[in-house]
Amino acid sequence: MCFSATASFATAGLTGTIGIVCLMKVTAPRQLPLAAAPVLFGLQQCAEGLLWLNLPVAPDAPGSANLTLLYLLFAQVFWPVYVPIAMLLVEPKQRRRRLMLGCLALGIGGGAWCLWSLLSHAHAAVILDGHVVYVTEPRHSIALALVYLAATCLTPMLSSWRTVAALGAIVFVGCIVAYVLYWEAFASVWCFFAAAASAVILGHFEQSRRRHLRTVRA
Repeated sequence: MCFSATASFATAGLTGTIGIVCLMKVTAPRQLPLAAAPVLFGLQQCAEGLLWLNLPVAPDAPGSANLTLLYLLFAQVFWPVYVPIAMLLVEPKQRRRRLMLGCLALGIGGGAWCLWSLLSHAHAAVILDGHVVYVTEPRHSIALALVYLAATCLTPMLSSWRTVAALGAIVFVGCIVAYVLYWEAFASVWCFFAAAASAVILGHFEQSRRRHLRTVRA
């Protein structure tokens, strides 16, 4: 997260724990990707926590470079593809699934472009004004930002599950706040908001578990 190593590791521990609890509440294999999302956010926050420790002492070392690449792969390549897939798997309504497929196509395209950009252009992380700032070349366009939002925010907002739709809305608001207040450290701050929203996923699986139990007892 953008404020300190302690904050990053604390967030990682919290989201990882939430993810483990979510996985314990899964009632069908198709729910596994969504349940595992908080664990994966925890791993991403761990990478940034390690960056906080490495950048002040060895900013140009291979360890810092590898951690930077790992974080950016999570933020820019992994989530635009993973989120739509996780949403599709738990969505019961065909019409909404078709819309989500469109978001998945956008996410795959945007993620592929970001992967090419990361592997073929310079990128780095620096600590600036109390934040981890990720510098990538070339700068991302507005069109790519909209593609990213469609994949990571619009997809869950399309869900027929109210808790999942709320997750998308919270992440979208976090995106706006991160851009307005912390635009230089946007990647770091926005991913923190997304990780914090993992608590909503826990609420979704608790409701899902209760519905499953009622069905079994009926």
